[in-house]
Parts: sequence; C-alpha cells; structure tokens
Amino acid sequence: MKVIVAGTIGRSGLGGQAWASLQYLLGFRALGAEVLYLEDCGESSWVYHWEKQEWTTELEYPANYVRACLAPFDLQDRWVYRTDEGCLGLPVDKLHEFCASADLLLMRAVPLWVWRKEYDAPRRRAFIDVDPGFTQISIANGDEGLALGIGRAEKRFTLGKRIGASNCSIPLDGGPWLTTTPPVFLDEWRGEVEPGPCFTSIVRWQGFREATYQGAVYGQRDQEFLKYLELPRKQTQRFCLAMMGTKPETLTGHGWEVEPGEVISRTPESYRAFIHGSKAEFSVPKHGYVASRCGWFSDRSVCYLASGRPVLIEETGLSDWLPTGEGLVTFRDFASAVAGVNEINSNYERHRRAARRLAEQFFDSRKVLADLLAQAMN
Repeated sequence: MKVIVAGTIGRSGLGGQAWASLQYLLGFRALGAEVLYLEDCGESSWVYHWEKQEWTTELEYPANYVRACLAPFDLQDRWVYRTDEGCLGLPVDKLHEFCASADLLLMRAVPLWVWRKEYDAPRRRAFIDVDPGFTQISIANGDEGLALGIGRAEKRFTLGKRIGASNCSIPLDGGPWLTTTPPVFLDEWRGEVEPGPCFTSIVRWQGFREATYQGAVYGQRDQEFLKYLELPRKQTQRFCLAMMGTKPETLTGHGWEVEPGEVISRTPESYRAFIHGSKAEFSVPKHGYVASRCGWFSDRSVCYLASGRPVLIEETGLSDWLPTGEGLVTFRDFASAVAGVNEINSNYERHRRAARRLAEQFFDSRKVLADLLAQAMN
C-alpha cells in the first residue's frame, strides 16, 4: 500500500497544521503503508515568513519548514514541496514514480488547485473537508474552482459528522459526503507530564469571512466567543489562550491570559508542549459549526484528549455521535460553561483518565484510517 497525503504544512508554517498532516502520515505508516507528503502550491508559493514578518515567494523557506517538521519522525526524505517553477524534496522523476504505483492520493483541507497529469495515476483519490458547512456553502454559492478541485476526488469525506441529518442545515453540495473523524497518532501524545494550572486552547480569532446560505449567516469564532468573554471573571479557574488574529487586549481586559499563537504553534514540538502543559481545553467553535449543528470536533481537541487533558467544548451536535460527560464535557450557554469548569475541576483525575480512553476508542489513527481506507478504496 502506498499513500500520498497532500496538505499545507509549509504554507501555514505552524505546528498545529503540521500535526494535522502528521497524524495521517504516521497513522498510515503504522498500518504498513509507504507514505509520501505532498504540498503543491500551483503557480507559485506565497507564504508568510514568520521570522521576517513579511510575505515571501521563495521555495526554500517553506520547504525547510516541511523538512524540519517531518525529520523527527524519520520522514525527512518522504516529502515534496513544489510549484510550477520548482520542486524541492523528492525529485520530480521520483514523485512521478511514486504516483504511478500509489494506491491513494488523499487531499486534506484544500484540493490540489493545479492538477498535474501524475495526480491521475494513483488508483484512488479522496478529499477530506475539515471546515464543514463553509465548504459546502461555498460550492452552493457558486465557487466553481472549489467544486472542480473537490470533484477530482472519487470519495469525499467531511468532519461534519451530522451532515444529512434533518436538523443539520449544511447543504449537500459537492458530495456525496462520507463522514470521518480527525485521527490522532496516540504514541506521540501520551501526556505523561503533570498538567499545568490553566484551561487553554490554541485558536485563530477570525480565519475567514462569514458565509450566508438561504438567508442564514454562519460566522467565525470571534462571533461565537463573545458569549463567553466574562467567563474568567466568574470563577477562580485560570484561562489562557494561544491566540492569533486579534489584539491581546480583546481578551486580557476580561481576565483571559493570552500567549502569542504564532509562537506557541511555531513548531510541532512547541504546539505539543503547550497542550501537555495545560489542565484542560476550553473550546469555543466557529459560530457556523454551532449554528449548523454539524457535529464538528477539532483535530486540536483530539490531541488534548490523547494527552489525558479533558475537553470542555460548546455543543455542535457532537454529542449525537460521541459520548460526553466524562473526559469530554459540552456546554450550550454561559451557565453550562461555568458548570462544566466546576465539574472537571471537582472530578479532575476521573475526567483525565476518561479523556485518554475517548481518544483510544474513537480517534486512534489506526482505527480511523483503517476505516477511511476501506471506504476510499471501495
């Protein structure tokens, strides 16, 4: 079995996105597959240079980041970063050879915008939608490029576990949609260090624009989080967010501790260290996930669970498919968020053990990816 995982490690330059692809690479390899990471930027590479704090089109900067992220896992020679103008990592002829014998090309989050003839060679192609609702609404509203890119995959998966349910407002455009869960490679997330004092999360305040469909508006996290701004003032529990996309004063004025998200998530190692140093996660999803009741759950939250860190998250419909109450506690409003904090703190060791069990039962990459492979190759 040979699997190509296409992702956005170099273009994001952030540890969280690196882990999102690594969970698949390490998980497929544990299942016995030969893996290759592919990042094809199309015409040119346009990424933010975090050290210089400016945009760059040079290939070496993002390619070096990809190499640095993969090397600790013995994947230093199993990657490609390319544009129309150049290719770094595995030579182009070797990439062609791998594609010709590959069983699956898996595109996570974004399709391959420039489709090259070698991408037709693998036996199957699959796409994973990690932004349920926003992806389908974009297609429903006429995004022909996105529809074309996703349509090149014979199988299309989404993290919106409730898509198609009668009370889930996500349209089905771009489908048919199969559902999957974010995998976590458990061996790398044991969380054996002692937890820290804070409920934390690593968040982008506003990543994209809101979406409108059939008169309803589906917003980003900044809209949803306003409901919970005063939470730190209502109890003694400390909260710390690694934040990108807004000024720290947006939160510190309401009692939140704030760390620079681009520093905390600069590497896979720093990202993991922040989670391991947390007491639990406090997660407010995008407004669109809550409003659509799509059942979304985060690839970041599964890392908390696997590390034995309980997760307190606003309800997205996820309790329809995932057990809640131990290790994973949901809330729907301010009062239930306060109650959730108190519940976790009053029974912390029980919730900590339950968190790891949930990761093992529902998000173990070996289980998640074995199921995905079975559906993708069918």
